[in-house]
Amino acid sequence: MPIIHMTIPPLPHYIIGGYTVAPAGRKHPSRRNIEVFDLLVVTRGCLYIGEEEQHYEVSSGHALILRPDAFHYATLACQEQTSYFWVHFQTTGQWGMSDEAMREEKVEGTKDRILTSSFYTTQTFTKQLPQFTKLLQPTKMESLLSQLVQLNMNDHISSVKWKQQLAFQEIIEHLSASMEAQGPTPSALCAEQAASYLREHYRDTITAQELGESINFHPVYIARCMQKEFGCAPFDYLMSFRIERSKLLLLQTDLPVARIGEEVGFNNAAYFSSCFAKHENISPRKYRQRFSHG
Repeated sequence: MPIIHMTIPPLPHYIIGGYTVAPAGRKHPSRRNIEVFDLLVVTRGCLYIGEEEQHYEVSSGHALILRPDAFHYATLACQEQTSYFWVHFQTTGQWGMSDEAMREEKVEGTKDRILTSSFYTTQTFTKQLPQFTKLLQPTKMESLLSQLVQLNMNDHISSVKWKQQLAFQEIIEHLSASMEAQGPTPSALCAEQAASYLREHYRDTITAQELGESINFHPVYIARCMQKEFGCAPFDYLMSFRIERSKLLLLQTDLPVARIGEEVGFNNAAYFSSCFAKHENISPRKYRQRFSHG
């Protein structure tokens, strides 16, 4: 398995990203020496991509990093509608490739480091990323990527640019974790299954008992696992997902606000507007006005 290894610091940094829905028949563009890394994370369907002599089938739940110094091209058109996130990033530090993971270097003891002249200089280390991998927690990765791309709307604000870089470091950590030999923990598996169920049924009315029965875990255990893995309770996660979906509909359709609320699982228009305003600090109508017309 090709491994990309980077000297850190400096940290790899996010440049730009997006979300693409490619219809059947579309091919990924061919490009040479694009000078940035291109991370592709597929959420539905499959991308067929070659880089130099290596061919990849990047299906749902998988990630591929295209190198900045290589030629990549489509080996086949999409066979079905294919959805994926793409992220351009770069590092100003050294990086290289190897066919297997490097062993971690032994860290010097504190006493030894105090005696060396380099004690006050930056201590670098190597971060290793799989070029192609099956993600350990695809739902969590999708959630992080959604946050990252959503922040693009306000990335002219310094504080938002900072949040993007923080979110990107989490994405890097998830990619790195997928190299670990051991699989996800029972807690992570439970949280992933719960998140997948909530995302699939977000239009429906869901109870804690229904969620528990659907994935065969006790609701209290599910709540504990989601708090640990996603930092929020199941229905806070569901609320955030519904709001994110509503934001897409507000920007991409002309549907009335009340109808959009129904589409994302709210039975009451006033309650939808109240939840949206609480979550985004702006009403749905003003959100649409602010972002729909540039």
